[in-house]
Amino acid sequence: MGMRSIQFAPGEWYHCFTRGVDKRRIYMNEKDAERFLMLLYICNNTKPVHISNLCHPRHQGPALMDVLSLKRHAPIVDIGCYCLMPNHPHFLLQERDYGGITTFMQKLLTAYTMFFNKKYERTGTLLSGRFKAVHVESDSHFRRVVNYIHANPAELYEPKWKEGIVRNEMQLKKKLLAYPYSSFPDYEGVERPHNLIVNINAAMEHLHKKPSYKTLIDDARTFHRQERDTLKELAS
Repeated sequence: MGMRSIQFAPGEWYHCFTRGVDKRRIYMNEKDAERFLMLLYICNNTKPVHISNLCHPRHQGPALMDVLSLKRHAPIVDIGCYCLMPNHPHFLLQERDYGGITTFMQKLLTAYTMFFNKKYERTGTLLSGRFKAVHVESDSHFRRVVNYIHANPAELYEPKWKEGIVRNEMQLKKKLLAYPYSSFPDYEGVERPHNLIVNINAAMEHLHKKPSYKTLIDDARTFHRQERDTLKELAS
C-alpha cells in the first residue's frame, strides 16, 4: 500500500469521505446508521470504550442514547460536521495531535465493517480502499464544504438539486432538518443528544455565522460544480 498523497497536520481541516465497495449500500436500515453514529462518538476517544457492553435485556444491542451519554477521556479529532448517505459518509475533521485523523478513521471504519460483516454474515471488504481526504484551504472553502456535506441528503428527495431544479424548497428544508444522520439539525439549533458528536465551536472559528438553509443549497451547488472532477476522481 502506497503512501497517502495528502499529509495531515494538527489545526488543519480536511474533508474526509469513503464509499461502499462497488458503490454498495453500507447502511441497510436505521439500526445500521445508528451504529455508525455510535462509533462516530465512541471512536473519537484517546482511550478504548467497548459499546458491546451496553446491551439491553433480551440481548438487544446498545441504544444510541446510551452510547451518547458515555463519558469520553478526550477526543482525538474535532468533527466539524458529518453526513451519512446510504452508500457513503462525509466528515469534516481536524486532528488534535499528529496521527489523529488516520487513527480515528481506522478505528471507525474497521469497527463498523466488523459490525456489518458479523450482522449480515459476510466476509471481506465493505468500503472501497482507504478513505479519501481533501485539505480545506480557506474560510470560504470551509463554508462551502460544510454546506455541501449538509446538503447531500437533498439527492434523496430532489434528485436534480445540483442542476438547480428543486420542486419544493420548503419541503426540502423540512426533510434536511428531519434527516437523522447529518449534523445539519445541530447547526440549526435543534437540541438532541447528537449535539455531542460535533464540535461546532471549533468549526465556528472559520465561519462568520452558522450555515443555514438560506445559503446551504447555493453554496453546495457551487462546491459541487467547482470540485466535481476532483471528488469524482478521489471517489473512483
